[in-house]
Amino acid sequence: MTDAEALTYRSTLPGLLGRLDNTICKLESFLLAAGVLLMALNTCVNVVARFVFGEGLFFSGEINRILIVLITFSGIGYAARYGRHIRMSAIYDALPFKTRKLLMTVICFFTALVMFALAYFACEYIASIYQRGRILPALGIQIWWIYIWVPLGFLITGIQYALTLFKNITSSKVYLSAGVPDEYTKTEKDV
Repeated sequence: MTDAEALTYRSTLPGLLGRLDNTICKLESFLLAAGVLLMALNTCVNVVARFVFGEGLFFSGEINRILIVLITFSGIGYAARYGRHIRMSAIYDALPFKTRKLLMTVICFFTALVMFALAYFACEYIASIYQRGRILPALGIQIWWIYIWVPLGFLITGIQYALTLFKNITSSKVYLSAGVPDEYTKTEKDV
């Protein structure tokens, strides 16, 4: 899938699953774009303040810390949607079609389970941080708010892998994600 196709993403899944996929895609896209733009703006303003006033913004580092967590955990679901996670596929690519389909189905199943388990453990971690009542020194925000994106990112990624599992079970092709078939483009074949 090209970057231009990613901008106009429409789920190929039926009914409620397709609407859920489209809604999550819009949310991820917004969070990633806003996070990157806000991080760039925050960093630029901090650099200008340091050179103009001789002192940077005291809260700039904390804002970037919040945005890094947001971008990272929004990005894992986004990468799963477009089949862009790193894959070691030399052996997989040499397998016959039916074996690749079975293997991809098993991989999606177990990856979805792991992501849902990580979301659960992340929620437990956030609950423990909440009970401690820790706050960010400069912004005064409770720290657990920063990490709220972690279980959401794992949950969304788990949903993406579950949707890919569904697509692989119901389709005759092998899919890397619910919208990306496992096939090589011309340029990939030539390399």
